[in-house]
Amino acid sequence: MVSTPVAENRQQSRKALIHAAIVISVGVLATTLAQTSVLPNVPIRNLLKNRLHVGLAANAAFFFWSGLAWYFKPIVGIVMDAFPVLGTRRRSYLLIGAVLTAASWIALIFTPREYNALLWVSIIMNVFIVIASTAVGGYMVEVAQAVSGSGRLTAIRNFVQSVCSIIIGPAGGFLAAIAFGWTCAACGGVMFLLVPATIFFLHEQRKQSRGSEVLAATKEQLVRIGTAGTMWAAAGLMALFYVAPGFGTAIFYKQQNELHLSTQSQGTLIFIGGVCGVLASVIYGFACRRFKLRTLLPWCLAFGALANLGYLFYSSWARARVIDGFNGFGYTLAELVLMDLAVRATPAGSEGLGFSLMMSVRNFALFGTDWFGSKLIERFHVPFNTLVLSNAATTLITVPLVFLLPRMLVSTKDAEPIKEPPAPRIAPQG
Repeated sequence: MVSTPVAENRQQSRKALIHAAIVISVGVLATTLAQTSVLPNVPIRNLLKNRLHVGLAANAAFFFWSGLAWYFKPIVGIVMDAFPVLGTRRRSYLLIGAVLTAASWIALIFTPREYNALLWVSIIMNVFIVIASTAVGGYMVEVAQAVSGSGRLTAIRNFVQSVCSIIIGPAGGFLAAIAFGWTCAACGGVMFLLVPATIFFLHEQRKQSRGSEVLAATKEQLVRIGTAGTMWAAAGLMALFYVAPGFGTAIFYKQQNELHLSTQSQGTLIFIGGVCGVLASVIYGFACRRFKLRTLLPWCLAFGALANLGYLFYSSWARARVIDGFNGFGYTLAELVLMDLAVRATPAGSEGLGFSLMMSVRNFALFGTDWFGSKLIERFHVPFNTLVLSNAATTLITVPLVFLLPRMLVSTKDAEPIKEPPAPRIAPQG
């Protein structure tokens, strides 16, 4: 029979895990859907194209600049850890980020329908979303370590993200067909859900921090990150994969101008890609336990690159459904294997900062190349099919480079221990 103190500890641990699951689920849902490039993606692209009559490059540039804060997410993490607000590093930042994001979406309703005005509000809004997103990630890591629930909390996070990928298609297509104010209200409302979730379920002990200790810990993390060769090798491979000329905005214009699709049909295509992406996630979950990462990397990256070639035949509604589904499956496989690599390459002791840094590399390259690809089409009149071929060719270059990665990163299956390199020795302060 379990003694009373042990039973109480288990009950408290279970309760803490349930509360954390609620906060993380709502947090991931809110900070994902409320991003300008997720749920409001189709409504904003449609507004820019058909009401403001902007070209390909300007449309893609809007999303690149509006996501500016996401490229500097590691800085937000350092500030959040170093400077608690009202004695808390997660709760206060979550409430601040959620309230200000919701307010920004409401402000966007009354913002003049002019490119620069919409862009500036979107840039500021994404700063607040990044604050909330960073707080959710930090809270997840803290709770997972405290209750030994990393697997369960990570599974919850991935499940919610998969649900988001399915929601955004039909919901975004519907919102694009009605007044833009409804998109703003929907995103603001979703983000505000974080406020009651944080108030009722996130209970954080207030702490006092000493400036000297904070600065010393921050310096130690920066040194560890700077000398992490394996992490920079993984980041380099990720950057090369994402640096291929993008054509996401070009596809949006092609769907409306050549295939004559409605926004609802465009949302359906996103939905199909999301469902196929969830299928890819399930398959990868089994495959990563049977095959070493060295085997999965070249196959998944090659599959992701070749899936893009389907867009060479993107000429009808029937073909679009098949091609977007196939690309959703292949691209998700490539993303999953790169995220797997990123997690393995993140230095121990700097999990939040290191992973955020690699995600910033990914975000910057992803949105920057879409802008670059749009400029190639619009200014230099590069044919769409040439851009598709260039994208696939550039991405395929990463496949042989996989075999140059440090063996310690890729020589094991999932759940097998990875041999960590010795941590860099930091000289004591004089």
